[in-house]
Amino acid sequence: MSRIIFDIETVGRDFEALEKETQDYLLKWTETEEDIQGVKDSLSFYPLTGEIVAIGMLNPDTMKGAVYFQTPNDALLPFEENGISFYSGDEREVIRRFWEMVKGYDQVVTFNGRTFDCPFIMIRSAVHKIKPTRDLMPNRYNGSHIDLLDQLTFYGASRRRFSLDMWCRTFGIKSPKSDGITGYDVRDLYLSGRCLDIAKYCLGDLKATKDLLALWEQYVKFPPEKTSGK
Repeated sequence: MSRIIFDIETVGRDFEALEKETQDYLLKWTETEEDIQGVKDSLSFYPLTGEIVAIGMLNPDTMKGAVYFQTPNDALLPFEENGISFYSGDEREVIRRFWEMVKGYDQVVTFNGRTFDCPFIMIRSAVHKIKPTRDLMPNRYNGSHIDLLDQLTFYGASRRRFSLDMWCRTFGIKSPKSDGITGYDVRDLYLSGRCLDIAKYCLGDLKATKDLLALWEQYVKFPPEKTSGK
């Protein structure tokens, strides 16, 4: 079975550039300056107030993949590094390349993809009038989409939904946050033009998800995955 891991990075729109009606709607239930700042800081969480700046894809069996990411004026030419191809473009091009690549795989793997990445991609695709090439939100039990957060919480039986960073630290996997960048830094990196840093941060998430997938398959999934020589 061919499979691909994917992950996205997003940024929120400039709050001051939003239409007044949208600003008023978003601030409807705020009371304090802290509340207002909280709304502004959360714009990247929603496809109506944010956009995709990077989509990373990694085949866990071959360790080959690609990162599609936004850069100002498409400044970076395509290049390859350690089996990973990097392509730059605007959001529409990033999404278009994602759909072209993902259609060729039998199974997709994510961490929290059913709650965040997949709905975000679907809505941003619709914004750009791009048709999906496969169903990212199938029946959660049919195996065509493995969301590791679903699996590690046993479909909600374990109530607390910890971050990828927490799961990595628990299992001794190198956390993508260990290099000093977190998802909260993505907007500042984007505004300062450090788009390649975002792409490589996204790649770090993919590698951590790959290692988490292997651990889940061997020690948590039942029956566990068979390994050679055993």
